[in-house]
Amino acid sequence: MAIFELRCNRFTWINIISPTRADIEHLSELHRDIHPLHLEDLVSHTERPKFDEEDTYLFIVMHFPVWDSVSRISRASEVEFILGRNYLVTVHDGRLKPLVRLFARCELYESERDLVFGKGANDAFYSILDQLVDYVFPMLRKVDANIHQIEDTIFDADAREVIRDIAEARRDVIALRRMIRHQVPIVEALERTEHHVIREELEAYFGDIVDHLNAARDIIDENYEVISGLAETADTLLSHRINEVMRVLTVISVILLPLTLISGIYGMNIDLPLNEHPDAFIFVTSLMIAVVVMMLVYFRRRKWI
Repeated sequence: MAIFELRCNRFTWINIISPTRADIEHLSELHRDIHPLHLEDLVSHTERPKFDEEDTYLFIVMHFPVWDSVSRISRASEVEFILGRNYLVTVHDGRLKPLVRLFARCELYESERDLVFGKGANDAFYSILDQLVDYVFPMLRKVDANIHQIEDTIFDADAREVIRDIAEARRDVIALRRMIRHQVPIVEALERTEHHVIREELEAYFGDIVDHLNAARDIIDENYEVISGLAETADTLLSHRINEVMRVLTVISVILLPLTLISGIYGMNIDLPLNEHPDAFIFVTSLMIAVVVMMLVYFRRRKWI
């Protein structure tokens, strides 16, 4: 079983990692007031962020980003909270480092338990939520650094590398934007709730978390606008480079056209001027060179090359 319990005074923190059916059944025996539908949600991996108020507890589902180094994208890690009067249940997959580290510190150090648990379950819930939200900002700084790197190299780097970097950065920004945007209404609901398990004085603290989430949302919205602008710039640069290549190829094709015509005419088995002249090759070659020079001069004057 992957259930871990911490007790401090009259408060219990139950931490469940990657729960099984047996884990959920054990939890239901410990707290028979938890609704069966909420117990079912604990083993579901497709839940959207939600906030439910019951008579004896609050049920909260939130998503926080976790970096996937293989796919190079931030993926949502789901965490469920069941907040009662004297207990807190956290259910997650073990990938959220702030939550894992906080539980480990509380296991090891009594001073940490006293600091986190504070006045009860709601203080512990606030501490966990605050650390999870703060963990988002280093990820946003990493996104900023990636975008600045693209800005510095967009005019010099290989076009394929730039397009790939922009695509990866934009995909990550969109994923983060979706996650952060959906968490704001949940914390706003916590700030407004008058449920008896939340102390009234915590309203200002949850308001501070809302401000942090709004700041994170503003940052990621700005990043989205920047990366969209960089994508348009990259498309423009790529189109310009393609046009340059096409212009060179067109000039070469146009120059070769009269040369092909002259060589085709003198390749026919008929009597032509200078056909029997010993210097015919020199004359024809000189004619071709003169045509090329005149065409290049004409193109240059028209500023086509």
